[in-house]
Amino acid sequence: MRLVNRPLRLATCAAVVLLTAAVGCAPQDESAGGPRATGQGKQACDRGKLATVRAGKLTVGTDKPAYAPWFRDDDPASGKGFESAVAYAVARQLGYGKGAVDWQTVPFTNAFAPGEKKFDFDINQISISAQRKHAVAFSSGYYDVRQAVIALKGSRAAHARSIADLRHVKLGAQVGSTSLDVVNDTIHPDGTPAVFQKNDYAKTALKNGQVDAIVTDLPTAFYITSAEVPDAKVVGQFAGTGSTKEQFGLVLDKESRITACVSAAVDALRKNGTLAALEKKWLTDAVAVPVLK
Repeated sequence: MRLVNRPLRLATCAAVVLLTAAVGCAPQDESAGGPRATGQGKQACDRGKLATVRAGKLTVGTDKPAYAPWFRDDDPASGKGFESAVAYAVARQLGYGKGAVDWQTVPFTNAFAPGEKKFDFDINQISISAQRKHAVAFSSGYYDVRQAVIALKGSRAAHARSIADLRHVKLGAQVGSTSLDVVNDTIHPDGTPAVFQKNDYAKTALKNGQVDAIVTDLPTAFYITSAEVPDAKVVGQFAGTGSTKEQFGLVLDKESRITACVSAAVDALRKNGTLAALEKKWLTDAVAVPVLK
């Protein structure tokens, strides 16, 4: 910042007080976790010159293994799979080519836990929620989420036709996930649900009969039943609840200076049809799955 002599600085501040009354020389308001996309934010969003963890690079986090259909062959850097493709599309929108994107392994719950982050944004099927916003910042939503139930074919849970039919079966979901929230807050099972560190463990428990059904997001449910547990089926999906729909968002440090820039990039990709095209390419259509009520 350029230094000015004290009398000039005081005069300037006094003029601002007279002009703006209550605002005075207070700092410009910022959105949660980042600058506005206009005014001061325009300079902060210069393409390829953001205030990133590493200058000239965009560091992106996700969990390992990186599951399909969100990623292909456990390789986030391939550009294949919905979230890998979205990450690179956001990077390009921000002015970073594929060679300027560095991937970092970040366990699912660590991504939205309190504390300083070593990534610029994390992409890992993490739903935006008011509770999580206490610890981290989110971009605009890049995918509208539906949760679904998976059960082994022929099991009691596989014949469920309503939410009430699921209350008497043993259910499981990943820890810290909105899938687990659906189990507890929407289904209200008679027994305590099984909680797993990763969806891989939940799938194994389903195959071994340790749980009757598991809850995941719908695209993951399609992939599990088509490629990983062919003896299982998608029993049904849940309608969105509340006044706002569930969405996946990119996770950023609570104090990130680029949150507004990243949100603007996601908004542009939604507006120009890129997100819809990537969803059509990588994710399965959910029309045929019944809605459980």
